[in-house]
Amino acid sequence: MTLEKGASIPVYATEGSSGADIHAYLPEGAITLKPGAFQLIPTGICMEIPKGFEVQVRPRSGLAAKFGVTVLNSPGTIDSDYRGEVKVILINHSDSNFIVRHGERIAQLVTAKTANVQFNAHERLKETARGEGGFGSTGT
Repeated sequence: MTLEKGASIPVYATEGSSGADIHAYLPEGAITLKPGAFQLIPTGICMEIPKGFEVQVRPRSGLAAKFGVTVLNSPGTIDSDYRGEVKVILINHSDSNFIVRHGERIAQLVTAKTANVQFNAHERLKETARGEGGFGSTGT
């Protein structure tokens, strides 16, 4: 991992945390997210993720519950071959301005194993009990 000067390394808040908190990297000043607005927020970190893994960018529940602010493309995926700066798309779903300040925890990173599969076309799929039942088909 590389860090810009003044950037924060991701950190797990508790021993049982699945996600490591990442912080806004805004040494030049805060960003105001107006109601309904979204913006790419820099973190000042770049990562080298092992092949066979991804890092997911997920919302922080406290920001969502208290301020209506969340990650727009949740979960976002950082692929193992990406070497650029990690940035987070935050959106403000509230009716009030939300100020993102340097060093503020804005999202969390969860590491997950991945597998590449071969996609094949077939004329028919194997039958299952569920069949084509989609959204809500298994109950409420």
